[in-house]
Amino acid sequence: MALTTDDLPGSDSGDVNHRLPEANRSGGLHQDWAGDDQDWWDWYVTLAANDAAPVDLVAGPGLPDVAAASDEQVASELAEPYALDPADVEAFARDAFVKLPGVLSPAVVRRLAERLQDLLRAEHGADVAGRFTAMEQMWLHDDLMRQVALSPRLGGLAATLLGEPGVRLYHDNALSKEPGCGRTPWHHDAEHFPLQTTQAVTAWMPMSAIPGRMGPLSFARGSAVRDDLADLEFDKVGTSYDVAVAERLRERDVPVESSPFAVGEVSFHSALCFHTAGPNLTTQPRRALATTYFADGARVVETPTLISGTWREFLPGVEPGGLAASDLNPVVGRPSA
Repeated sequence: MALTTDDLPGSDSGDVNHRLPEANRSGGLHQDWAGDDQDWWDWYVTLAANDAAPVDLVAGPGLPDVAAASDEQVASELAEPYALDPADVEAFARDAFVKLPGVLSPAVVRRLAERLQDLLRAEHGADVAGRFTAMEQMWLHDDLMRQVALSPRLGGLAATLLGEPGVRLYHDNALSKEPGCGRTPWHHDAEHFPLQTTQAVTAWMPMSAIPGRMGPLSFARGSAVRDDLADLEFDKVGTSYDVAVAERLRERDVPVESSPFAVGEVSFHSALCFHTAGPNLTTQPRRALATTYFADGARVVETPTLISGTWREFLPGVEPGGLAASDLNPVVGRPSA
């Protein structure tokens, strides 16, 4: 199957404004997002520039070739601490991201992938080719996804990497880059999370191996990269920001980590980390679970932006300037001993 630029989100910048809810089409960034979470993703992927050359979709790697773990085995594994090497903590502080092998066993990945497929199909149906489909707050209604979101293993890793005495849950996410879906634009999460802190981190957990043609996350190395890009103006109706970030990274020789993910490998990227992802040029959805944590004691910024999406759903009852500690933001991680 061959695709061209016209098949990929973001190929027609003139159409991008139509992806924005009408209430967001005028004015600047400092306004609440008017749509739902899927509306946000449908808009956001249009901000990525995609290559014009035709491409052929190839077969994906499939799910791990093992029997799926039981739900009890998933819960047990996610409750156990992970033996984090001090060098990984140093790498995270230096690079603003780290990739950790074997955080999840292949059997657990298989079980989570099967459950995630059921949830996504129930939410979006089967006719989703070329889209970036998503779900959030699954932990509120699914027992297995609750084990992931509240996992002491994942939360403990987040707290240890951030050097915080405790981290709270911001939200969980299911992210499915369907076959033929284009790039994810260059971005950092500090603006996506409307928090008065950059002490936030996202665990990105692929639900299969992720080879290069499937669009693994790519990370710009360095916690100071955000400062080098701070003067670039965000474009809410075109790809100019994505292009400008890529050009600036090349100009300044910023190294970019864009290696494949092995089964069970999990990345943790800071809110400071600029990252992107390539198109999914396989016939298999590129699926991942992504759970975000932030330092206990953080407050909401005074002026959230539309880039923050449906943040009020993740911090219900919390107003701008308020303490980010609603009933949906439990403390779920403390540093490993």
